Amino acid sequence: MRWLSFFRTIHAKLIIIYVLLILVAMQLIGVYFVSSMKNSLTSNFTQDLQARAEMLSVLAEQDLSGSDGKMEEDSVESLRARVNNLFDFSGAEIQVLDASGKVLITSQGSHADYVGRKNTQTVVSRALQGIRDNEEYMVDEDNVRKKVVAKPVISQGKIVGAVYIAASMSELYDTMKRINNVFLSGMLIALALTAVLGVVLAHTITHPIKVMTRHATEVAEGKFDQQMPVFGDDEIGRLSVAFNYMTGRLREALSQNEEEKEKLSSILTNMSDGVVATDDNGRVILVNRRASAMLGVNENEMTGRHIAVLLGIDPEETEALYSGSSASTLLQLEPAGQDEPIVIRVTFTPIHRREFGITGTIAVLQDVTEQEEMETTRREFVANVSHELRTPLTTIRSYAEALDDGAMAEPQLAERFVGVIRNETERMIRLVTDLLHLSRLDSNEAPLRMQPADVMEMLDEVADRFSFQMKQKHIRSGMFVEQGIGKVVIDRDQIEQVLDNLMSNALKYTPDGGSIRIEARRNSEGMLSISVQDTGIGIPKKDLDRIFERFYRVDKARSRNMGGTGLGLSIAREIVKAHGGQIFLESEYGQGTCTTFTLPMSSEGREAQ
Repeated sequence: MRWLSFFRTIHAKLIIIYVLLILVAMQLIGVYFVSSMKNSLTSNFTQDLQARAEMLSVLAEQDLSGSDGKMEEDSVESLRARVNNLFDFSGAEIQVLDASGKVLITSQGSHADYVGRKNTQTVVSRALQGIRDNEEYMVDEDNVRKKVVAKPVISQGKIVGAVYIAASMSELYDTMKRINNVFLSGMLIALALTAVLGVVLAHTITHPIKVMTRHATEVAEGKFDQQMPVFGDDEIGRLSVAFNYMTGRLREALSQNEEEKEKLSSILTNMSDGVVATDDNGRVILVNRRASAMLGVNENEMTGRHIAVLLGIDPEETEALYSGSSASTLLQLEPAGQDEPIVIRVTFTPIHRREFGITGTIAVLQDVTEQEEMETTRREFVANVSHELRTPLTTIRSYAEALDDGAMAEPQLAERFVGVIRNETERMIRLVTDLLHLSRLDSNEAPLRMQPADVMEMLDEVADRFSFQMKQKHIRSGMFVEQGIGKVVIDRDQIEQVLDNLMSNALKYTPDGGSIRIEARRNSEGMLSISVQDTGIGIPKKDLDRIFERFYRVDKARSRNMGGTGLGLSIAREIVKAHGGQIFLESEYGQGTCTTFTLPMSSEGREAQ
């Protein structure tokens, strides 16, 4: 398996390709070379035989030119001597034949018995017929390949005999064999050298590729600090430069992407609004911390759930929100772990992708509970102001019309009507004055004039202002100031307004024979705590949470008849908050009320308006 995997590599393929190329080239060259060499040697061998035969035919002409082509004994011996001396070469047999084809002379002693016998070979017959180009290949009994040449001997235009030469081609084929062996050895050496050079060349090509592969793997694993070595200025070198450039750009792009991802994650995490992202099927794929807190569900539990089920939205409304035909909706949810429901505005924005349409949705969740409460309070405030103003205006109009209709003629009736008009006008003035005061407090346009004030002296003055009214109702009064409480830095006028409001409410709702007590202490937090406690009718528990709301009255008809505007406690709360304190109320219905507010003992941490 290891060898199979090796042969699949570019390294092995390059070596095999180079070796095969050289092998094919050497084979083609060898075939052409050997073929050409064989043809050349054979041609030269044949031409040599032809030349020897031609020369021998010329020499034999004189000896065979006798009458009837018969030779004398001396002529035969002379011709044999010339044949043996001039044409003696190994592996060849030379015969001189007369006109009838009988062998007169043979150069092979072993063939002496051929003398006097007729040579019937085709080339001899053709030569005796006067054909000069006569040659053929033959293989004798010993499997020796020979070249046979026959030439006619012509004397005075008459064929008087023939020359026959049969030469062995063993030396020629031995030479060819040696040439083939030399060529084969050279080819093997060339292949070996080619293989070595192929290994070297393949290494020079595949080594940079291996290095680049290793670096590409490291880059895929997130290691961007590695640099690809540049091995030269060739294509591979330029590829290395391009790879390093790509790695740098990829590192910058991923770094920028990570930075943007961290920014987006930080933005999503710290957004005051909740964000929920869904896929094209409405399944939650991303949710931030704020959305999880709003819905009271763990982030991991939200992932994968359908957003319509998560938010409790009607399927038809969900489809409209997904398609973009409806932008947002208000939901009232009761998250786990919270006592009161919250109002959430959900805004859906479809995610469009080119060629794919809507591929998801981004839902932005905004907690508008406070806004809705403020809007409700604003509407109630406007309604209350309108109602509070309409009632005295209606009364004034009615009494004015009565006066105009003739009541002026009756002094007693006219005086009573004018008194009612005056009282209603004063109540309207108090109402407008309180509204302006609240407006200045809300917009920070009522600066505090902070000065040291003696607590005991301030409480005495407040008690003195209401002493006459308490005597009229036979209400007992009491005061307690903890030892060590001297002066505090406050806006005395506004704090006295708070105390007057609390004392006024205590007097209104405390029946004859009751009691009112003012106390000043230092609480556990080191702040000045002033309380006004009465034994009045008290406040039902259901009304305690709303008692500081503007225009809120426990008994609306009775409070209005007593001349209240419904803004006193609201103004008191705003003044105390401006001083950096708090105000709260404790009451049991039918047993009395205790209203307490706190003030810092020093000016530090206080909003100096």
